[in-house]
Amino acid sequence: MKKGFIIFTVLFFLFLIPVRSYSSEPMKQLRVTVDKVLEILKRPDLKSPDKEELKRKLLREVISERFDFQEMAKRALARHWRKRTTQEKKEFVELFRTLLERTYLRRIEQYSDERIIYKDERIEPPYALVKTVVVTGQSVEIPIDYRLIQRSNDWKVYDVIIEGVSLVNNYRKQFVQIIRSSSYESLVERLRKKIK
Repeated sequence: MKKGFIIFTVLFFLFLIPVRSYSSEPMKQLRVTVDKVLEILKRPDLKSPDKEELKRKLLREVISERFDFQEMAKRALARHWRKRTTQEKKEFVELFRTLLERTYLRRIEQYSDERIIYKDERIEPPYALVKTVVVTGQSVEIPIDYRLIQRSNDWKVYDVIIEGVSLVNNYRKQFVQIIRSSSYESLVERLRKKIK
């Protein structure tokens, strides 16, 4: 009886340990990335206009470590992704990535000591959802959720939901509409022009 209890206790704790460390990984990894971004934004040596390009370069590097731009692009194109050649996919990912960076880096750079609260984490391997709230200086709460996918030991963001609106779904609607009314080539041309 005593031996059975000891074995049960050992197995119970062996089972719990991986679950606890596993369940904390998406939020922990996201937090590390967000902290790195905030460090860059707060650096006094990057505040002057002549350091703007360096600051953006550093931000891009940190964000690229955590975001899966290929997965985002694939989901934004939906069923049209499968029809693309390897070269077309590669070009589209690069265009989509540049579009996101240009659009959202400016917003990130407007950060001014907002607080970020990590609320909740849900894991259904290989997916996870990390719920956060950004609290502005005027105490306005902006919910931002991150959808992540597991890639080996890393958790990569493949969608961001800001106040209930999915970034990927938003782009998907636009992209599919352009492809339907015109063509995939027309979409790519529009993205190229927008980036220039």
